[in-house]
Amino acid sequence: MRLDKHLFFCVNARKSGDQCCANFDAEHLRKYAKEKVKNTACLKKLNIRVNKSGCLNRCQDGPVMVIYPEGVWYTFLDEEDIDEIIDCHLVQGTVVDRLLVEN
Repeated sequence: MRLDKHLFFCVNARKSGDQCCANFDAEHLRKYAKEKVKNTACLKKLNIRVNKSGCLNRCQDGPVMVIYPEGVWYTFLDEEDIDEIIDCHLVQGTVVDRLLVEN
Protein backbone atom coordinates (compact mmCIF):
# COMPACT_ATOMS: atom_id res chain seq x y z
CA MET A 1 0.00 0.00 0.00
CA ARG A 2 1.38 3.39 -1.02
CA LEU A 3 1.09 6.18 1.53
CA ASP A 4 0.64 9.79 0.52
CA LYS A 5 2.02 10.98 3.88
CA HIS A 6 3.47 9.18 6.85
CA LEU A 7 3.83 10.96 10.20
CA PHE A 8 6.09 9.50 12.87
CA PHE A 9 5.81 10.88 16.40
CA CYS A 10 8.57 10.04 18.83
CA VAL A 11 6.91 8.86 22.05
CA ASN A 12 10.06 7.47 23.64
CA ALA A 13 10.27 7.52 27.44
CA ARG A 14 13.65 7.39 29.17
CA LYS A 15 13.66 5.62 32.52
CA SER A 16 16.67 7.68 33.58
CA GLY A 17 14.55 10.84 33.65
CA ASP A 18 16.63 12.47 30.92
CA GLN A 19 14.86 14.69 28.40
CA CYS A 20 12.66 12.70 26.05
CA CYS A 21 9.58 13.25 23.92
CA ALA A 22 7.31 11.41 26.36
CA ASN A 23 8.00 14.17 28.91
CA PHE A 24 6.11 16.55 26.60
CA ASP A 25 2.90 14.47 26.35
CA ALA A 26 3.87 13.30 22.86
CA GLU A 27 1.53 10.29 22.95
CA HIS A 28 -1.51 12.48 23.65
CA LEU A 29 -0.52 14.83 20.83
CA ARG A 30 0.01 11.90 18.45
CA LYS A 31 -3.48 10.64 19.20
CA TYR A 32 -4.81 14.16 18.72
CA ALA A 33 -3.08 14.40 15.32
CA LYS A 34 -4.43 11.01 14.27
CA GLU A 35 -8.00 12.09 15.05
CA LYS A 36 -7.57 15.47 13.36
CA VAL A 37 -6.23 13.84 10.17
CA LYS A 38 -9.08 11.33 10.24
CA ASN A 39 -11.69 14.08 10.64
CA THR A 40 -10.31 16.65 8.17
CA ALA A 41 -12.55 16.38 5.12
CA CYS A 42 -9.98 17.22 2.45
CA LEU A 43 -7.52 14.65 3.87
CA LYS A 44 -9.97 11.74 3.80
CA LYS A 45 -9.22 11.03 0.14
CA LEU A 46 -5.50 10.65 0.92
CA ASN A 47 -3.74 7.66 2.42
CA ILE A 48 -2.13 9.15 5.56
CA ARG A 49 -0.74 7.22 8.51
CA VAL A 50 0.04 8.69 11.92
CA ASN A 51 2.36 6.36 13.82
CA LYS A 52 4.34 6.37 17.01
CA SER A 53 8.01 5.63 16.94
CA GLY A 54 10.71 4.90 19.42
CA CYS A 55 13.59 7.30 19.87
CA LEU A 56 14.38 9.36 16.78
CA ASN A 57 17.65 10.59 18.31
CA ARG A 58 16.50 14.21 18.46
CA CYS A 59 15.89 14.43 22.22
CA GLN A 60 17.43 17.90 22.43
CA ASP A 61 14.78 19.14 19.97
CA GLY A 62 11.89 17.26 21.55
CA PRO A 63 9.19 16.59 21.20
CA VAL A 64 9.66 15.75 17.54
CA MET A 65 7.84 14.27 14.58
CA VAL A 66 8.91 13.66 11.00
CA ILE A 67 6.68 13.68 7.92
CA TYR A 68 7.51 11.50 4.93
CA PRO A 69 8.00 11.37 2.02
CA GLU A 70 9.39 14.91 2.43
CA GLY A 71 11.49 14.09 5.48
CA VAL A 72 10.45 17.32 7.22
CA TRP A 73 11.06 17.42 10.98
CA TYR A 74 8.90 19.42 13.38
CA THR A 75 8.78 20.15 17.06
CA PHE A 76 5.49 20.91 18.82
CA LEU A 77 4.20 21.69 22.29
CA ASP A 78 0.42 21.67 22.14
CA GLU A 79 -2.69 20.95 20.09
CA GLU A 80 -2.46 24.36 18.41
CA ASP A 81 0.98 23.44 17.03
CA ILE A 82 -0.42 20.14 15.74
CA ASP A 83 -3.35 21.99 14.13
CA GLU A 84 -0.91 24.33 12.38
CA ILE A 85 1.26 21.47 11.10
CA ILE A 86 -1.75 19.59 9.75
CA ASP A 87 -3.43 22.66 8.25
CA CYS A 88 -0.27 24.05 6.66
CA HIS A 89 1.85 21.00 5.81
CA LEU A 90 -0.80 18.39 5.00
CA VAL A 91 -3.66 20.54 3.70
CA GLN A 92 -1.88 23.50 2.09
CA GLY A 93 1.46 21.86 1.31
CA THR A 94 3.59 24.52 3.03
CA VAL A 95 6.27 24.07 5.68
CA VAL A 96 5.65 25.57 9.13
CA ASP A 97 8.94 27.43 9.52
CA ARG A 98 8.46 28.35 13.19
CA LEU A 99 8.17 24.66 14.19
CA LEU A 100 10.81 23.32 11.83
CA VAL A 101 13.71 21.30 13.21
CA GLU A 102 16.83 21.62 11.10
CA ASN A 103 18.32 18.37 9.77
